[in-house]
Amino acid sequence: MSIIKSRLLTISLLMLMTFCSTVFAQAPVEQPLPGFDHLRTDITHGNIDSISYFSQAVDTMRKAMVYTPPGYTTNKKYPVLYLLHGIGGDEKEWLKGGNPQIILDNLYAEGKVTPMIIVMPNGRAMKDDRATGNIMAPEKVAAFATFEKDLLNDLIPFIEQTYPVLKDKDDRAIAGLSMGGGQSLNFGLGHLDKFAWVGGFSSAPNTKVPELLVPDPEAAKKQLKLLWLSCGASDGLLSFSKRTHEYLEAKGVPHIYYIAPGVHDFKVWKDGLYMFAQLIFKP
Repeated sequence: MSIIKSRLLTISLLMLMTFCSTVFAQAPVEQPLPGFDHLRTDITHGNIDSISYFSQAVDTMRKAMVYTPPGYTTNKKYPVLYLLHGIGGDEKEWLKGGNPQIILDNLYAEGKVTPMIIVMPNGRAMKDDRATGNIMAPEKVAAFATFEKDLLNDLIPFIEQTYPVLKDKDDRAIAGLSMGGGQSLNFGLGHLDKFAWVGGFSSAPNTKVPELLVPDPEAAKKQLKLLWLSCGASDGLLSFSKRTHEYLEAKGVPHIYYIAPGVHDFKVWKDGLYMFAQLIFKP
């Protein structure tokens, strides 16, 4: 019996009520309750900073947003989550539509997450990286693949030189929505020596086919701490997550596959972040 099948958790009533389907390799977390993404005034908040770094991959200065948690201090070191946007967004898309800082602030107040730094870069690695004009233009789509070099060779080293962060792969996570979900799976699973925690929320067609995404299932089993796949049940891109899940299940690679009610929007992505954030950087 595969690892996934041996650890399959089936809760029929829950699935009937919420249309969610989940395969667990780790202990599950509860779905968010109403208000999980609402600003609270009775708790301590983290900070959001805009940073600029030089990208050798693009040969220009580039921007990213950085969230530091409540109680942040340079006297300790933190793990890092690289959180990627979709094809129509930029480094501010998560902040505009997903409120990750509010979600994380609330989770910190409840003691449910490990303190971490979140880096939200612009995943369109080209000199004019604005989400303007024809966002589906070939050169703009290609720039999402170019971001792999920018991320690994420029942004991560900059973050590690600028912030008090832990530098082991077990202290580095990558996740994203839509096009950023495809990037996260492609880059994270393509560099198991760099990322131990990988998440794709409604991953887009840029996601590699499973055989290329996970060519060595045994290596993935040994090196990954968490592999998360989620999508809306009514999302037209569901097939890309489903084919990856089916391949992983057949190969016995532990992962979480979460199908929520919804479409291709921030409601689904915020739910994914809420649950993913509670699982990363923990034993």
